[in-house]
Amino acid sequence: MPAPRPTVRRGLAAVAALPLLALAATACGYGSQAKDDDAKTNVSATGKKLSSDTVRIGYFPNLTHATALVGIHEGTIQKELGGTKVESTTFNAGPSEIEALNAGSIDIGFIGPSPSINGYSKSQGKGLRIIAGSASGGVKLVVNPDRIKTLDDLKGKKIATPQLGNTQDVAFLNWISEKGWKVDAQSGKGDVSVVRSDNKVTPDAYRSGDLDGAWVPEPTASKLVSEGAKVLLDEKDLWPDKKFVITNIIVSQKFLDEHPDVVEAVLRGSVSTNKWINANPDEAKASANRALEKLSGKPLPQEILDPAWESIEITDDPLAETLKTQAGHSVKSGLLKEPNLQGIYDLGPLNKILKAEGLPEVADAGLGVK
Repeated sequence: MPAPRPTVRRGLAAVAALPLLALAATACGYGSQAKDDDAKTNVSATGKKLSSDTVRIGYFPNLTHATALVGIHEGTIQKELGGTKVESTTFNAGPSEIEALNAGSIDIGFIGPSPSINGYSKSQGKGLRIIAGSASGGVKLVVNPDRIKTLDDLKGKKIATPQLGNTQDVAFLNWISEKGWKVDAQSGKGDVSVVRSDNKVTPDAYRSGDLDGAWVPEPTASKLVSEGAKVLLDEKDLWPDKKFVITNIIVSQKFLDEHPDVVEAVLRGSVSTNKWINANPDEAKASANRALEKLSGKPLPQEILDPAWESIEITDDPLAETLKTQAGHSVKSGLLKEPNLQGIYDLGPLNKILKAEGLPEVADAGLGVK
């Protein structure tokens, strides 16, 4: 792993109003604008080119996309590609990344489960494949401790989620339903007031007293804690083995069909990056924060970075069973029609790499290509 260099913006841009299907696709609710990554790649592409001159990779400037932050900015992915050059683009929301993938503006993307599900469904199974996992966890319910002492105290309170139909919104709606409380999914009105608030403005709304808490991803959760909020629930505690997918790696089916060697090289870079991150957590955390600084001009403060990083697990496993469960939660909430997810996964290239590395292969929950 090269020595880390100053490098990632906490892109928490405002969320534009979007149609429901687009909203249901949003992974983290960070807005809808894409921006070229000024860094592009910090390593010159050397060596033999693969079947494509370039590979265009999209991701969010967020700690839950640490594989991309570290792998791209440290050059680990580029190393595996040789003379095929990485071109990266950062996105503020799932819908815009899916649009870019569909338009051919990017080839591979790091993205959450909801846009993966929606993008696959809208293309009738012809637009994308999930080819690997990247991260698990990193979502918390944080509350004003003066107003909320226990989970039962949430009734009648105003709790923010990032965006209507996004992954955290669906998770919170499902949790409310399991409590036996009623909330209209569209309006957010009911036994709990679900307030759709962009992660960029949620801390200000909390500080002003307009919100009693929020069900949000990192680093927003830790930002709220730095403002005096208390973690009342870590979403991982609701899942078997405390694991659930928060970030996948997807690829356009066209690019996978035409350039399987490039896709495999990116996956080798991802596996190598994840191995280094998990073996060197402190160095990796610092590297990811330098990447955020390069993208935004400002690193995360240590009191936010440390707890946020601690709650995220970097993994090659796409945790397919949890994506299937999340899709069921979207349907149950009325935000998504029953999707046909057969074929959404193609884990053959990843499992080939894992096997060569002596690592355990991962499963597709019966949703793999035939």
